[in-house]
Amino acid sequence: MSQADPMHDLIRTTLHQANHIALFSHIRPDGDAIGSLLGLGLCLQQAGKQVEMILRDGIPQNFRHLPGHEQIKSTPTSNADLWIILDASDPNRIGGLLDGRQPDINIDHHVTNLNYARINFIQPEAVATAAILAESIPLWQLPIPPAAAQALLTGILTDTIGFRTSNMTSDVLRLAANLMDMGADLPELYRRALSTRSYESAMYWGQALARLQRQGTLIWTSLTLQDRQVSGYNGNDDADLNNILSSIDSSEVSILFIEQKNGTVKVSWRAQPGWDVSALALEFGGGGHAPAAGADIPGTLSDVQTRVLQATMAWMQASNQKKQSTINHNQTLSGVK
Repeated sequence: MSQADPMHDLIRTTLHQANHIALFSHIRPDGDAIGSLLGLGLCLQQAGKQVEMILRDGIPQNFRHLPGHEQIKSTPTSNADLWIILDASDPNRIGGLLDGRQPDINIDHHVTNLNYARINFIQPEAVATAAILAESIPLWQLPIPPAAAQALLTGILTDTIGFRTSNMTSDVLRLAANLMDMGADLPELYRRALSTRSYESAMYWGQALARLQRQGTLIWTSLTLQDRQVSGYNGNDDADLNNILSSIDSSEVSILFIEQKNGTVKVSWRAQPGWDVSALALEFGGGGHAPAAGADIPGTLSDVQTRVLQATMAWMQASNQKKQSTINHNQTLSGVK
């Protein structure tokens, strides 16, 4: 998009007219949620705006090295005149903080986004919401201080798993280079976000890896509430175990089931190129991207696991049959026996 694009004009005008801005992102925040929240928040503060940055679940320990993290609150403290949602495809992902209010701006890169705000700036082709912001913030005539550059690069790094996802482009690398020129320390951010793990995280992984299962090219495992107690892990996320599962050779789809305290199970699908698990997530009330999607499903761990595995196996079988039918059709057209 160019600076003259109507969407950029609208967002730029809206931001500059506001005085008090509240920024929200999704529950169980990942690096892109946190990087986007801090990145835009710190830029708006640099421009003289009063800003609240809100994450219902707070900020995980492994992102508390980012400047400005201490400003993030779990609930809004006052009535802002502009509400912005970042990196969340569904208003329910905010964790009940919207209280029925329609957000003013929704900035996201999930293909399953419901376009629920007054202004929806959705770019499914973007590698991360932080990448959309890093490209757009200068067009909105906002400064990017070094601390914001650190946050935005963290969002890009984590959602691309260190520039390794299939949607990576040379433009993203140039965007990262620009953020480095603005003060972001790529080697340190990479180490903090993708290389460093706590002892408790490793113990947590061990619980799930001990029960890893496979059927064909599908693999799956689970994390229980008891696993958190045994390992001493304090988070309610997967401690990046999904990245380990998706790297297992010969698997095309992986699923991680994470038992939650509220009687639901967080289900995360990961897939190799050529598979679109976002459709599966939508069936269960979730969403996401083609290679990575998730849903919060009510029920016991055993019940949810049974239902999701049955649906996933049936979907994979149907997808394989469709692919084979396409191959046979193409061979017939080309005269190949």
